[in-house]
Amino acid sequence: MTEPARSIAPETEAEAGPVRRCLATGTLAPPAEMLRFVLGPDGRIAFDAARRLPGRGLWLTARRDIVAEAVKKRLFARAAKAPVVVEAGLEDRIEALLARRCGELLGLARRSGAVLAGFVKVRAGLAKGEVAVLVEALDAAEDGRGKLGGAARGLPIVSCLDARETGAAIGREHAVHVALKPGRLAELFLAEARRLAGFRAGAKVDVSER
Repeated sequence: MTEPARSIAPETEAEAGPVRRCLATGTLAPPAEMLRFVLGPDGRIAFDAARRLPGRGLWLTARRDIVAEAVKKRLFARAAKAPVVVEAGLEDRIEALLARRCGELLGLARRSGAVLAGFVKVRAGLAKGEVAVLVEALDAAEDGRGKLGGAARGLPIVSCLDARETGAAIGREHAVHVALKPGRLAELFLAEARRLAGFRAGAKVDVSER
């Protein structure tokens, strides 16, 4: 199942590292697992996908329903203590930006030689222990997905992009089965995939137990 945001007791924050509090739920979690928003000079709320924009951060758990709740209850304005403008379709824009970030990270991994693509190559990589993250297209056939999943015991299996999106990221028309080799890019991709899974229907990050 998709992993939920972690709740960290206040007294353990220092030991756990930097955490941020969700405006809607009060949940504490590392910044990489959450969504950061900032209030622009024009009073508009902007989603800071890379967590680099200047200004005070307003944080939410990475889930579509929680963002919708924050907008409905005007939690951004309450936290900022100022009038804010939230443009319609914020949740869809967040999904699109997170999907783009996942694609960009796959592209970087391919250019660095850290990607295996295609059923045969991915299966071979799994057999050799060269895989850190198994990526299956959202529209992958169940039989192929099951065969590779059985060889990925203990590894995260990500389904967050369709075959067209996955293919575009690695320079192909379509790509159904992709694997990331161990390294920083695999870690970054996994973090972004977890955030995207909170917004995209059918998307998930599981750990194979087969």
